[in-house]
Amino acid sequence: MAENTKLKIGIIGAGVAGMAAAWDLTQAGHEVHIFEGAEAVGGLAAGFRDEGWDWTLEKFYHHWFETDKDMLKLIEEIGHSDQVFFPRPKTSYWLDNKIYRSEINASALLLPLSPIAKIRLGLAGVYLKLTRNWHALEKETAHNWMTRYMGREAYERLWRPLLIGKFSNLYQEVNMAWMWARIYTRTLKLGTFKGGFQRFVEVLAEAIEQKGAVIHLNTPVHGIGTQDGKPTLTVNGETLIFDRVISTMSPKLMLRLTAGLADTPYGKQVADLKSIGGLCVVLALKQSLLTDGTYWLNLPATSADKRQTQFPFLALVEHTNWMDKAHYNGDTLIYCGDYVPVDHEYFKLSEDELAERFIAVLPKINPDFSRDWVRKYWVFRAPYAQPLPGINHSQKIPPLKTPLPGLFWASMSQVYPWDRGTNYAVELGRRVAREAMET
Repeated sequence: MAENTKLKIGIIGAGVAGMAAAWDLTQAGHEVHIFEGAEAVGGLAAGFRDEGWDWTLEKFYHHWFETDKDMLKLIEEIGHSDQVFFPRPKTSYWLDNKIYRSEINASALLLPLSPIAKIRLGLAGVYLKLTRNWHALEKETAHNWMTRYMGREAYERLWRPLLIGKFSNLYQEVNMAWMWARIYTRTLKLGTFKGGFQRFVEVLAEAIEQKGAVIHLNTPVHGIGTQDGKPTLTVNGETLIFDRVISTMSPKLMLRLTAGLADTPYGKQVADLKSIGGLCVVLALKQSLLTDGTYWLNLPATSADKRQTQFPFLALVEHTNWMDKAHYNGDTLIYCGDYVPVDHEYFKLSEDELAERFIAVLPKINPDFSRDWVRKYWVFRAPYAQPLPGINHSQKIPPLKTPLPGLFWASMSQVYPWDRGTNYAVELGRRVAREAMET
């Protein structure tokens, strides 16, 4: 591209990746249009606000780590670093019907494991915190690596239940580099933005609009094509021509909407990517459920069949053991979160049926709980929520530049080895913007 050439760029999706790309593109003087099918910006990081709440709450639980340098740098650039803060919450395991701290530190000595299992767990944890050689780790599954190095006891008690909960019956396919990335970057303090993540994405949207970007809400894209060697978008029945198009859609939607892509080798790479869906039932309670102060409670999954395991969901998160409930009009806010394949019954049950199934198990956690504690609940579901990286996954990721002229694709399936999250959405968005400008 000739230097100083002004490009007209269309971005599909006003999530964090799309808006991070727009920030750099507008900074460079390009004309940017973002098309978002929802009524608000944010994508999977979006939130909602109930009557009486001062802050928004995320539809799917979110937080930042102190190592999330890409996100923190972007927030600094838009001038809002003073709105970020990092409390230290309590995270725990549910083991033998009790709550145990889950951090990889001295609290691990209290876990109900044999002395040898604790030593192996600690040594393997230290190695994963120190090594950067994730390429070697992706050659083996997490199931095999952790069984061999952490030992069967620690793996079966702590890690296998979490893998099953996260990836259902596909848990033995996940490579160890994915697990390494989750351990390597974690910090004890967890961060958020004053007002909630929705406030952050709105501030980011305001920043890119001030630079000239145009965000079109309630405007889904119905087709991606090519005309005269340039990428096009079909919006509201009209064909719009751009110099570059950046799509942040899911793999299936990208293939379905892009003319001719599915029949290319690139399209076959996209089609081979695996992922799993996510969902959250959010409860507003009249009093605390996790009275020991735990914020995040990992629940054990002994089977991919939700009816054959003790709990029908993976994570119980008491948000107001991390954030002050005064921001939410005194509500105790609970997430019941899970990951399941898109054909699972959890995507077919009504919201009331799913919520009642999850609520029914809460007395196992706190025997004092009763149904009348629940003031209100919400159900959120996302068919594309968690990529599944298999052996040697780095060799299977499609590049950001597609074979179609001027068309780029940037999705959470391409942040590997890192796990999906807003920090890596920022990194991905800025990377695809750079490629789009340099091509």
